[in-house]
Amino acid sequence: MNLDSIKLPQEWKELLKDDLQSQYFENITKAYRAQLQSGKILYPPPRLLFHAFNATLPQDVRVVILGQDPYHGSVAVRDGDIIVQIPQAMGLSFSVPMPLPPPPSLKNIYAELARTMDFVPPTHGDLSAWAKRGVLLLNSILSVQANNPASHKNLGWQRFSDAVIAKLSAQYTGIVFLLWGNYAKAKATLIDSAKHCVITAPHPSPLAKGFVGSDCFVKADAYLKAQGKSIDWSL
Repeated sequence: MNLDSIKLPQEWKELLKDDLQSQYFENITKAYRAQLQSGKILYPPPRLLFHAFNATLPQDVRVVILGQDPYHGSVAVRDGDIIVQIPQAMGLSFSVPMPLPPPPSLKNIYAELARTMDFVPPTHGDLSAWAKRGVLLLNSILSVQANNPASHKNLGWQRFSDAVIAKLSAQYTGIVFLLWGNYAKAKATLIDSAKHCVITAPHPSPLAKGFVGSDCFVKADAYLKAQGKSIDWSL
């Protein structure tokens, strides 16, 4: 794989060089492009495939919030006299673009923030501000076919996102990893807990129980403040 053809900041290219030049990553990109060429609609839109990495550079990462795979649906929004379909997925885990409202899991994330912090839940679900402040909103699987959940679980993305987590753990110190739900909790083995803070909680989905009340953001803030750091969670 020619690194120049991959739309990633140079800092991520350097950190992930071995993976980006590997055969497994070549296989991912071939399979992804083949689906696009066959006419399949993929989310997030291709230009936002690596949005999480473009929004947050590795040296700026203070918190990692790990999701599983992108939203596979779209929402009808009125634009004047026209109804347009806006994809929910925008390349940031749990986030949806303006002006879409927060999906159910994100509503619970907002509820936990409001319960424990000076946080006023917004009417939108766009978490871009967090990404700019050092929150890496990483999905384990980076793409999905429209209206077909988990359809790219066998494309190979998990190996790539595992490498992201492992290399952040190896190359940096003092990152908070928020692992919500059993799928995310399994990634704790990739993280050096002597160098970083691993905080687990139930998944924020309404189908799970216990996320609201987990104090995950309080714990994250306490760890960051002990290092002289902080995250502004306001939106």
